[in-house]
Amino acid sequence: MHFFTNMGSEENEKSTPAPDVGILQQLGQLEIPKPESNIHCITIVGQIEGHIILPPQNKTTKYEHIIPQLVAIEQNPKIEGLLIILNTIGGDVEAGLALAEMIASMTKPTVSLVLGGGHSIGVPIAVASDYSFIAETATMTIHPIRLTGLVIGVPQTFEYLDKMQDRVIKFVVQHSKIEERTLRDLMFNTGQLARDIGTVLVGIDAVKYGLIDEVGGLGQAVKKLEELINERKKSIGGN
Repeated sequence: MHFFTNMGSEENEKSTPAPDVGILQQLGQLEIPKPESNIHCITIVGQIEGHIILPPQNKTTKYEHIIPQLVAIEQNPKIEGLLIILNTIGGDVEAGLALAEMIASMTKPTVSLVLGGGHSIGVPIAVASDYSFIAETATMTIHPIRLTGLVIGVPQTFEYLDKMQDRVIKFVVQHSKIEERTLRDLMFNTGQLARDIGTVLVGIDAVKYGLIDEVGGLGQAVKKLEELINERKKSIGGN
């Protein structure tokens, strides 16, 4: 009897499921802390992938993954605010604008934080929130829209580019404090980038031009989001 008892205990030990090795490899720990929080965080990193699938070695943010999350956040009563953290080089213009429009149209408070970089089409996403922060060492590159691949050399192509450029400029101006003329001057600057036109804004410069609201980090962003959440509760008569 004692022999069979030992065998049973050995079998129980063998049948015990092993920790998720995938989580350990990705995060360096077996379990992620799961405190109750009324704030949801979304990261937009790498290159924003749109209608064309990018090579596997590229770190991308797929807009078809972010859109359902935004819908779920808007509908979930337990989530009272959204924190968007950006470190992106830009990407697909229409995909980036789609994300920016969805963030701007949310009824729940939103705060964005630019870490590292919020370049190109990442700019509209950064300014789409109710309040925006940028790290002191983070940068934002303002430049015109570019095309890759085959381009038909007819006037209609450039007219289409102008219309798309105007869409981006209009959105950024409407959702930030920057003047349209200032934004265009930064966008078409020829004296800063060696092989391109545009301007790189570092931290405080983005705030000075009115593109971003404030220089700050995670602590300031979370604190501001909590303030906006409390203001919303008061406005709708909540506790």
